[in-house]
Amino acid sequence: MKKVLLAVDDTKGSRTIIDRFIQLFPSVRPESIILLHVQKLEGRSLIDEMLSEAELATLKEVMEGTEYKKALDKKAKAIVGHYKKLLEDAGIKGIKTVIKAGHPAEEILNTAEEEGVDLIIVGSRGTRVSRLFMGSVSREVANNAKVPVLIAR
Repeated sequence: MKKVLLAVDDTKGSRTIIDRFIQLFPSVRPESIILLHVQKLEGRSLIDEMLSEAELATLKEVMEGTEYKKALDKKAKAIVGHYKKLLEDAGIKGIKTVIKAGHPAEEILNTAEEEGVDLIIVGSRGTRVSRLFMGSVSREVANNAKVPVLIAR
């Protein structure tokens, strides 16, 4: 296995992703790790899944340069920085950090394809009700990925 994508966010489930990765690769490690954080620009509402690509592109454009976008960027850098340090402290090298904005599942799948990864590791954090109404990022990634997906709990 040469490349692994770790999709992290600001939930405690992301720590589980890091722990599982370290457990899976105690001595023989992938050549590179893509540490991905996806900013959800539109928040946590039922309308999230209803935005088209064009509407999302417009939202990204309108938000560019705003204080809100700057705060999102700062938060994203802190998240990937935190998890990169945890990996480095565990002796892991070859970490590339990537920050994207958009629908998490779509961005995870796009990044996996762009980077040519061999495995995607995502967390599972949704509650039963939220999965029923909004879908699950981990489920969508697992159902649509072209490479194996590990859902860490």
